[in-house]
Amino acid sequence: MPEAPSPKTTPPACGFAPGAHREALEFIEHVTANAGQVQRRVLAEILAQNAPAEYLRRHGVSGAADDTVEAFRRLVPLVTYEGLQPDILRIANGDTSPILSGKPISEFLTSSGTSGGERKLMPTIADELDRRSLLYSLQMPVMSQSVPGLDKGKTMYLLFVKAESCTPGGLVARPVLTSYYRSRQFLERPHDPYTDYTSPNEAILCVDSYQSMYAQLLCGLVHRADVLRVGAVFASGFLRAIRFLEKHWPRLCRDIRTGALDPEITDRAVRDAVGRVLRADPALADEVEDECGRASWEGIIRRLWPRTKYIDVIVTGAMSQYIPTLEFYGGGLPLACTMYASSECYFGLNLKPMCKPSDVAYTLIPTMCYFEFLPLRCSNAKQQADPSHRDLVDLVDVKLGHEYELVVTTYSGLCRYRVGDVLRVAGFKNDAPMFSFVRRQNVALSIDSDKTDETELHAAVSGAVQHLAPFGASLVEYTSYADAATIPGHYVLFWELRAGSTAVPASVFEDCCLSVEEALNSVYRQCRACDRSIGPLEIRVVSEGTFDKLMDYAISRGASINQYKAPRCVRAGPVVELLDARVQGKYFSPKCPKWSPGNKLWSNAREVTSNGDAC
Repeated sequence: MPEAPSPKTTPPACGFAPGAHREALEFIEHVTANAGQVQRRVLAEILAQNAPAEYLRRHGVSGAADDTVEAFRRLVPLVTYEGLQPDILRIANGDTSPILSGKPISEFLTSSGTSGGERKLMPTIADELDRRSLLYSLQMPVMSQSVPGLDKGKTMYLLFVKAESCTPGGLVARPVLTSYYRSRQFLERPHDPYTDYTSPNEAILCVDSYQSMYAQLLCGLVHRADVLRVGAVFASGFLRAIRFLEKHWPRLCRDIRTGALDPEITDRAVRDAVGRVLRADPALADEVEDECGRASWEGIIRRLWPRTKYIDVIVTGAMSQYIPTLEFYGGGLPLACTMYASSECYFGLNLKPMCKPSDVAYTLIPTMCYFEFLPLRCSNAKQQADPSHRDLVDLVDVKLGHEYELVVTTYSGLCRYRVGDVLRVAGFKNDAPMFSFVRRQNVALSIDSDKTDETELHAAVSGAVQHLAPFGASLVEYTSYADAATIPGHYVLFWELRAGSTAVPASVFEDCCLSVEEALNSVYRQCRACDRSIGPLEIRVVSEGTFDKLMDYAISRGASINQYKAPRCVRAGPVVELLDARVQGKYFSPKCPKWSPGNKLWSNAREVTSNGDAC
């Protein structure tokens, strides 16, 4: 067997260089055919690079030892974010010694996962930007095998940055996509006809979400005849753009008709960039107006951008709840789900990107990091991970149909880190497994980048019901539901109450809604108050005996009456229909919860966004 390529020295050519697509596909073929060998080399390289790190030495692993890899497997334990938090805080507060990584930490990536109600801080090094760029460079070679001619037009892919902050030690903390869009690798990328975006960089980098969305959609409409694919990173974000278009299309048409940008777009860089493409075009304005002015918006994507071949969005995991809405607006356009990544590391690609959403499986690229897998075992009718690191399975040793929790060791210094994603082996590309995303561990509700677990939700509800005490009312039972039928989606709580002597005013239920929101984590509150990617939380009060009916339904479906307990989260379908049929009142949060861009993991965080106001 030929020797596997070095993770550093043999990446494929990027961009539209001659033969780049062929080289990219050969790279994928080679590293998946030699996945075991590549993974061993990656681990050895990571350990050699991070040999000076205090964390490895603390666990008895030294890069100078001949048996470094074996020592790593034997001595280094599994770890969660909480286990690393003291070391991460040292770095955030200015300790520049090699704590987790042998190379300097260049910045922190703020994970959408939460820890104690706040974003996680993921340390990263400058080299990781090259690895992320590599994975992006593989996407279009793979896609072009299924959809030819994507170099003959433009891409309306909506990209956004979010708020940044700075730690006391001077390191920037920001979401991973914001980091990438502000990087040299993105901003100085060579021209590639396969990724010719309709959105100018200035609009992508605008921290005002309204101005950024307006400018990107306007440019997308100006290039209407050239657009071959549309999308955004997450399904929720793309649907939020459609809702924005529903609300603001008359203004956008006016701009196209007159050739003058709306005066509410005040960002000078954005105005200049849009001005370079916007010209008075009454005929185009009439076409857009005709499509948007129809009674139904079914198929609006295909009607507005008639050459579009597919919609590129993530529709796995929590995003799968948006598939029916995407199909409504898409008018039959395929939904392509292309890449699997996180703040901790970028992982892999869907090598069959035009498959049905239910069939999406990601092939992990063996050069991205060192992958291990924690087998799930059955316990109390739930699959749980065995916490012993001795049971970890290598990438090439997983079994078809089995489920595992993903564990990664990265170049940035995360060692045997539990990502929290549960994956199922769906097949193989050569020796490399393909995984279906099953779920996030311990996540009950999610609409956008938010993740709310049962414990956090229960604490928020327990605090909110105190508002009912003066009226003698109390909570009998509750459950929750992520309602994706609205744009943006929102959390719904079904409450069954025991009535008191005095009727509870509507304003008190609204206070309960806001109280729940105020108690949820900062990622949820940012999505509500700043990004506006989540709608107001709703409480639906159901009639007495509703949860008894819910139990009867579960038992009729085979649940044990002795073990039954009311679910804290339900999915769309018969259960929600049963609950909705017994709703007696609906109440919404009257305003957004409080949110500040500063991270409570450190004090005196200072804002580093370009205009001081990320919202």
